Amino acid sequence: MDLIKAIIIAIIEGLTEYLPISSTAHMGFAASLMGMEDTEFLKMFQVSIQFGAILSVVVAYWKKFFDFSNIKFYYKLAFAVIPALALGYLFDDKIEAVLGNQIAISSVLVLGGVVLLFADEWFKNPKIDDEKGVSIKNAVIIGFWQCLAMMPGTSRSAASIIGGMSRGLTRKAAAEFSFFLAVPTMLAVTVYSVFVKTWGKETPNPQKGYEMIMASQDHIMIFIVGNIVAFIVALIAIKAFIGVLNKYGFKPWGWYRIFVGIALLIYFYFFK
Repeated sequence: MDLIKAIIIAIIEGLTEYLPISSTAHMGFAASLMGMEDTEFLKMFQVSIQFGAILSVVVAYWKKFFDFSNIKFYYKLAFAVIPALALGYLFDDKIEAVLGNQIAISSVLVLGGVVLLFADEWFKNPKIDDEKGVSIKNAVIIGFWQCLAMMPGTSRSAASIIGGMSRGLTRKAAAEFSFFLAVPTMLAVTVYSVFVKTWGKETPNPQKGYEMIMASQDHIMIFIVGNIVAFIVALIAIKAFIGVLNKYGFKPWGWYRIFVGIALLIYFYFFK
């Protein structure tokens, strides 16, 4: 992987991580379209640059994350992230196996788009317009909704936002709680992928993520630049998404997923 392609992947991560269109799917498609080899380092890189996107939420909502007088905020996130940590650990190998199946991911992209077309109609009478109105019970339920995104192509953002709306949150409140929940979720995934997970178990040279990063100066540079780019782009995308979501709802994102998913199904089925 060269630096230019890594920057493109990082831009896509920053743009799509908090949008309901699946960052995993878009990074995988981009890598395939650029002819990038499906290496263990590429897989690890696509996960680890989520760290930059994590920081963008903390910076954008720093008053919330550093308001230590609101201890319930931290309790909610701690309980809400448990389902994803448990199920993610149990199904890690199965999730990784699907990452290379672009037909399956494209199909999920289309199906998720159809769901988004109707999401605004299903949840018409929200009652909670702020994170403080979310109970620990509802936070855990939203955490289980987030687990739907373990199927690549689903979108963690879409699953958790719809989960929030199903518990009576407004679109804005659901989106923001989805952002907050992303921090412990993605931090755990990043730490696991870099320091715990052994990549390439079936290859002659299995390695931890940090071993792949430290293997060369190029890898170190790609990792650092990728996270910086993801951070900057995600910081811009978060605010833009809230405005579009409030004004237009989920339908634009639903149609986008459907059109892109169908186009990619055609491409990967007939031309790859």
